[in-house]
Amino acid sequence: MTVLHREFYLQTSNHEELVDVTSKVRSVIPEGFNGIVVVSSPHTTAGMTVQENADPDVRHDIIMHLAKLIPQEPAFRHMEGNSDAHIKTSLVGTSVTLPVVQGALVLGTWQAIYFCEFDGPRRRTILISMVGE
Repeated sequence: MTVLHREFYLQTSNHEELVDVTSKVRSVIPEGFNGIVVVSSPHTTAGMTVQENADPDVRHDIIMHLAKLIPQEPAFRHMEGNSDAHIKTSLVGTSVTLPVVQGALVLGTWQAIYFCEFDGPRRRTILISMVGE
């Protein structure tokens, strides 16, 4: 069994956005590798998800609906003023796990891996762990 770890950095542009990182993840998977890949965000105000990549309105709708569900509120007690980002990250999650077959990331036709920024713009780290052979 082989265990590999990689990381890369991402500069987000907006306070809240979903950034497609699929090609970057694909680029670090070794040729012929079989196993799983875990893509994670080590941040408490940013997450990871797998979602549709064909229509950008889906990303927009996710961000807008999360903002309606969890708005920034002065009543939050956390002194940094980003409690809404912490809650959104808890709901979305901080990692995704996907199969890899013969060096190819297995995703559905319309799926992509997205980094979910909820407190940007910031320089963010994305961790990739691969387990397999």
